[in-house]
Amino acid sequence: MPLNYRMGQSMSDASQFTSSNPTRPLHYEEQELIRSLVSDILAKPILERTLANCRVVDMQDGGMGSIRFIQPERRVFGRTLVEAQYTDIDGVLVSITVNVDQEDQLFEVDFWKVDFSPLKRYPQPKDLLIKR
Repeated sequence: MPLNYRMGQSMSDASQFTSSNPTRPLHYEEQELIRSLVSDILAKPILERTLANCRVVDMQDGGMGSIRFIQPERRVFGRTLVEAQYTDIDGVLVSITVNVDQEDQLFEVDFWKVDFSPLKRYPQPKDLLIKR
């Protein structure tokens, strides 16, 4: 199953979530994870401005930790920017992708725990094996 697949939702039409899912700023751990994954790819001033000002929504993924970046305009999946993996404390492999939209703006951070269980521990940058 593709990492970006959601039941009843294709990547091409996944742009926003309804108001039933509250938006929020990024948590510190999420900012650190994103920095560690994309700092070699995105310009630092743009990345820092994005992380400081963005709003996200938790994706309905069974507690795996995926988030979607919210923008006022309709957006669609563009491409995968970077992939990584780590092993959760229960020994289960977790794949992480950072995806951008059609305008190369941050779109989502998608977690996929191979047994579909919730994360036990959010990854720290030192835990990651980044696929280059």
